[in-house]
Amino acid sequence: MAGGCCGESEEKGERGGGCCGPKAPPPSCCGPNITSACCDGEEDLTKVQEGVKEYYGEVLKSTNDLRTSACTSCEKPNPKVAQVLNKIPKQVTERFYGCGFPVPLGIENMRLLDLGCGTGRDCYIASALVGEEGKVTGVDMTPQQLEVAQAHAEEYCKGGLGYAKSNMSFVSGYIEDLSSIEPGSIDLAVSNCVVNLSTSKEKVFEELERVLAPGGEFRFSDVFSDRVLPAEMQNHKVLVGECLGGAMEVNQFLSMAKNAGFMTPLMVSKTPIEVHDKELAAILGDTKFDSITYRVFKIPEGDRLGEEDSKTVSYNGSLELSEGAYKVSADLTLQAGERHKVSGDVATILCKSWIQRFFDQHCSGCCC
Repeated sequence: MAGGCCGESEEKGERGGGCCGPKAPPPSCCGPNITSACCDGEEDLTKVQEGVKEYYGEVLKSTNDLRTSACTSCEKPNPKVAQVLNKIPKQVTERFYGCGFPVPLGIENMRLLDLGCGTGRDCYIASALVGEEGKVTGVDMTPQQLEVAQAHAEEYCKGGLGYAKSNMSFVSGYIEDLSSIEPGSIDLAVSNCVVNLSTSKEKVFEELERVLAPGGEFRFSDVFSDRVLPAEMQNHKVLVGECLGGAMEVNQFLSMAKNAGFMTPLMVSKTPIEVHDKELAAILGDTKFDSITYRVFKIPEGDRLGEEDSKTVSYNGSLELSEGAYKVSADLTLQAGERHKVSGDVATILCKSWIQRFFDQHCSGCCC
């Protein structure tokens, strides 16, 4: 887990009714102000939020304290990211609980948002990759982790990267309430083993759709289960803290993304998760978990091709360290200079999103 942002944007007051009364205004952009415990649902959600804060803020001191591989299962970083990692302060990396490396190459001068940034490892990586003119914003609800992220940002950017000042900013808040971020102001959003901790995952995707610019992408690594989890697992404090109790079943996620207005998500990688703690393994039984990285694109409806409207495209080879190929998803890699016929959905992403700079179109209509 990168940060442990699992707040909720409360809406009961707006709908009216119920013993909770009207919605109280939040004290800041950092999330809801839940003042009543008379509604069992609200009380349960608050307990989950506070439990996650405690687990990541006080219980875990380093990755050695984790009881499963959920927050450490991931592919190796590419050589450039590996170089950047060597520059990041140890205090930042040793208390970072992510399950992948979702920050891509080729993002110079872009505006990046990290949901549940924790101690900020991915923000520090992105800071180097977007360059001095780019902008990186991290959001997290865990004070102890944000303190670490903020403490080293200025020195890292100036001393490690040679910038005049830091291009990173950190916001104390909930990933379900991004009201401090202007609509359409983000080119790329990432998160690392965080969405599973949210108590209102639908709201996360709705907020992402709002803040992303047209053609923007949400690229994230998270934990997914092979079935919908029973309440016993969803409410188990340690399972939730280990990123298992809140894991989404894949079809649940696909529906959430579609309902929020995104294109069909593309799977990039999938790694099985090991549960090496006997007590937790006994509770989970034969339930299987995977760490999966997905790409989710925001393309306006009017710019989308029909799935049957296949187009011919080619990768122009311009992305550094790509070794002559671009991996669009787990089952689609385009070789540089070779023409490939792709589906309408994929053509829409390659022609109308921020990654269009890496592709040439050999077709008629909206993609040429």
